[in-house]
Amino acid sequence: MADQETRNLDPEKQRLLSQHKEKHFTAGEIVRDIIIGVSDGLTVPFALAAGLSGANATSSIVLTAGVAEVAAGAISMGLGGYLAAKSEADHYVRELRREQEEIVNVPDTEAAEVAEILAEYGIERHEYTPVVNALRKNPQAWLDFMMKFELGLEKPDPRRALHSALTIAISYILGGIVPLIPYMFIPRARDAMAGSVVLTLAALLIFGYAKGYFTGSKPFKSAFQTALIGAIASAAAFGMAKAIHP
Repeated sequence: MADQETRNLDPEKQRLLSQHKEKHFTAGEIVRDIIIGVSDGLTVPFALAAGLSGANATSSIVLTAGVAEVAAGAISMGLGGYLAAKSEADHYVRELRREQEEIVNVPDTEAAEVAEILAEYGIERHEYTPVVNALRKNPQAWLDFMMKFELGLEKPDPRRALHSALTIAISYILGGIVPLIPYMFIPRARDAMAGSVVLTLAALLIFGYAKGYFTGSKPFKSAFQTALIGAIASAAAFGMAKAIHP
């Protein structure tokens, strides 16, 4: 669609656009999936390991339970990401079909909606009337306009659901392995927990900083908040385990 619009411009505008290359961050959905996977992957197994350590479990038990949780969590989170992306795609298709029917069955009403949308941008009637008429002559462009500006929907990537599932699951596994590493080498769970705390908090700080950097937030504030949430979750799990199993 964008390429077709560019070809319809006069040569001078095409030249200006070709010279002007905007640098926009376009991997927002991938970053969002990584954040979801890594943040839960770091926090949940970390809290589980702390809780089991507080219950005087051995490192082998903590590691076994942690690996099982990481596997189950990756599957669950990945499936959740797949269903969310699939639902988004299904919603787009339903709205697309409804909009197509309205353009065919009630074109005057849809044209009035186009005029209303353009008027909201401060465009006068004598300015938007030619635009409305031009869209009525091009049903596909009209449909694209209504989907984007009336409903605020962008056409989803058909591979988005699978990519989302895999990204979240792999991110969860990578995050979940971090708190369990000390338990692989230190037999005594209490000693391993100290190493897990240091390693996981360091990972949470780094992850929180990166998350803030890529999402446009304050990186240091994001790092502190992310590490604080992980610390609170693990402390709560450890405290409850100690209360139940002194």
